[in-house]
Amino acid sequence: MAQVRHVLGISGGKDSAALALYLRDRHPGLDIEYYTSDTGRELDETYALIDRLESALGKQIKRIDPIKENHTNAPSNFDHFLELYGGYLPSSMARWCTKKLKLEPFEEYIGEEPTISYVGIRGDEDREGYISKKPNVQSIFPFRENIWSEDVTKKVLSNSNIEQLLDYYRELFPTEEFEMAKSTIAKRIAPDFTQKQKLETLLRLGIKEYNQAVFRYLKTTDYPVGQLHEFPLLDNEEVIKLADVFRILDESGVGAPGYYRQLKYEVEIDGEIKQGVYSRSRSGCFFCFYQQKIEWVWLLEQHPDLFAKAMSYEQEGYTWMEETLEALAQPERVAAIKKEHYLRTHREQRKSSGSWQDAILEAEGVGCASCFI
Repeated sequence: MAQVRHVLGISGGKDSAALALYLRDRHPGLDIEYYTSDTGRELDETYALIDRLESALGKQIKRIDPIKENHTNAPSNFDHFLELYGGYLPSSMARWCTKKLKLEPFEEYIGEEPTISYVGIRGDEDREGYISKKPNVQSIFPFRENIWSEDVTKKVLSNSNIEQLLDYYRELFPTEEFEMAKSTIAKRIAPDFTQKQKLETLLRLGIKEYNQAVFRYLKTTDYPVGQLHEFPLLDNEEVIKLADVFRILDESGVGAPGYYRQLKYEVEIDGEIKQGVYSRSRSGCFFCFYQQKIEWVWLLEQHPDLFAKAMSYEQEGYTWMEETLEALAQPERVAAIKKEHYLRTHREQRKSSGSWQDAILEAEGVGCASCFI
């Protein structure tokens, strides 16, 4: 039986960094390989975070190169593929940047060895993230109540697997508890009782017991976790949310990425000068097409050289969004974006706690987990 690898991709964002620190502290026995795939077009704050994290972990974060053969002499990995794509900029509808600079390098790095990939999607996020199509790779989500990926959950809770699931719980629960829970475990998924509802019901019966049941199922499959004699995350009951991520980073001394620091801006509204705050909400390339208009303004004012570089890519009708960066950079347009941002954030503050973390949670609803976690 092949040795099972444990890997964790470091994006330069808060969540993957916090996950690396969390697993180091909670499960020091795991021999985890850390890797990052560099686009060559990240913010300086991103590279600084990776360097600080590497120092804190006391272990190398391997830089994997997404380019096998460089025939372009391009100044960065991103520019190499941009040239191959004929200047066609990536977008939410054509994310070749994610495919070529993140996903394919990851799968090449893994090869054919059985591998567990730890993913930093938090317990307060409702998304799955990238799941490799390679049968030798299994994703685990340590920050969530349900650490298992959707494909595993679907198989374990399948109506065709009910008898097997009952056998697992019969071994896990004392007889009296099992008899009380039996009807719930045996309840079939149907339009009025969804997979999500069944999962939540079983988690309420016991997270550790559910994990043990899944582990027993995996032992009958070729999934990498099933090839282990034991898996320490089966006892995980902790749910890590956004505030916990920042706490982990602060307590470790690594700190949050510098681009999260709230900076003040001024904008005139109805003849009065108002003061708002802006920052970057995510890691990823400085020209990421998923960023909000106010983040483009942040880039323009805080990193004008990078904004100019992003603008230089807009050629032959290709743009990062529906309006050109040249148009967005006009003073009247910058003022309009700030005004809209100020009014919107203040409306939302009246409805909620209005913390800077709320803005991050809102922005995280859109984007690519491969780059931002």
